[in-house]
Amino acid sequence: MTATLTARWVVLDIEGTLTATSYVHVTLYDYARPRLGPWIDEHPEDPEVAAAVAEIKELGGLPADASTVDVVRVLHGWMDADRKIAPLKTLQGLIWQRGYAEGDLTTEFFGDVAPALRSWHESGLRLAVFSSGSVAGQIASFSRTTDGDVTGLFERHFDTVNAGPKREAPSYRAIASALEAEPGDIVFFSDVPAELDGAAADGWQTVGLAREGEPFGDADFGTHRTIRTFDEIKVVPR
Repeated sequence: MTATLTARWVVLDIEGTLTATSYVHVTLYDYARPRLGPWIDEHPEDPEVAAAVAEIKELGGLPADASTVDVVRVLHGWMDADRKIAPLKTLQGLIWQRGYAEGDLTTEFFGDVAPALRSWHESGLRLAVFSSGSVAGQIASFSRTTDGDVTGLFERHFDTVNAGPKREAPSYRAIASALEAEPGDIVFFSDVPAELDGAAADGWQTVGLAREGEPFGDADFGTHRTIRTFDEIKVVPR
């Protein structure tokens, strides 16, 4: 029996929820990895790039005059450890933005994703994203997908820079405030139980995605409602 929730906003994680984790960790990471150094060297006057490099040096314990090679070595280490660090996400997002614009990249959604997104949008629900990937990267990834350009379905985008860490309740409080919504009017979909815990702590409705073959496919989602595909749940506007 399909469960039904009522809400004003649907907020979605991306990796493991809308796309396979392997798409991010293999396709996107492999695309960004060799381009990090050239991107830094080609954009020395870009304030966003300069700020990211300065932060990488500080967080990585590098001297202010460290070379691009040294900076990239730190970035590759973070990528290998799947660290969700803001300046890394910033640079990856800028590189992916160009990759999508030039047609090198195409986001591959799970088969149930696009129909659910369009159905929710058409019903009057408002859609937003909360992902560890940068806002620029999120928008770029939605601009070219296996189901076309879906950027128009989303009203707001949040990342760890403009909202905060994904496993902490204050981040969800900040998002609810930005959306001008009561926490109970928001439903959050994610494949990571700890993220759902953070959202629930602020009073959000939560749904776990336990997709077969994904890293959290067999995780313990505790008291969170859990589904394997969006076909197993119905969300209607309040």
